[in-house]
Amino acid sequence: MPFDIVSCLLYRDALMLVIDKPAGMPVHPGPRSGTATSDETLSDHLDALRFGLPRRPELAHRLDRDTSGCLVLGRHRKALDKLGRLFQSGKVEKTYWAIVEGGPAGDAGEIDLPLAPRDPARGWWMKVDAAGQPALTRWRVLGRGEGLAWLALTPVTGRTHQLRVHCAAAGFPILGDAIYGNAPRIGGPGLHLHAAALAIPLYPSREAVRIAAPAPPHMHAALRAAGWCATSPDAVAGR
Repeated sequence: MPFDIVSCLLYRDALMLVIDKPAGMPVHPGPRSGTATSDETLSDHLDALRFGLPRRPELAHRLDRDTSGCLVLGRHRKALDKLGRLFQSGKVEKTYWAIVEGGPAGDAGEIDLPLAPRDPARGWWMKVDAAGQPALTRWRVLGRGEGLAWLALTPVTGRTHQLRVHCAAAGFPILGDAIYGNAPRIGGPGLHLHAAALAIPLYPSREAVRIAAPAPPHMHAALRAAGWCATSPDAVAGR
């Protein structure tokens, strides 16, 4: 069945769109995709989101191929410039849900570890490095199950693969992470990392626009094991 990007729409106004990106789909061609026409990306479908405008919307930020959830698009150049400034200045509140192996001992805390590329030829492959860029992640435990914990993660900085590297370095890798965690390269459970909610102060005279994306199906079983209920207010709000 062809991918229907319109069905993924979570929010729409004159400046921006927010879609619920599916796990497993890259947002644009990358080093692995090259220029091969057989590699489907989210960018291939953006024309369907014009909604009467002469040009298609474009991505205001990025999500990894295997991460699901809230993805913001600007509907025109001025909107993209404004959204870009908000993301770059850290004014957009981002909340991710992650199921991690084991879990932290406490109920809340932060991971403050600088990050740098592990291999210059593959800039997306990151490691903890004292000489790298500062990186800060705040975490809070939302629930626990046997051998698992359900975390709300807030990246204060926005480094490549920050949440995945930080969780692994802290001793609780994200379930399904085949790069930094313990999942097999083939046949694993899928990365259990979801961009659950955003708060975007787009309009100066209004409250921040708040958008939440429902948990993806591949995370449901582990979330339930950690105490999640799909019909609870927190599940809907992404908290």
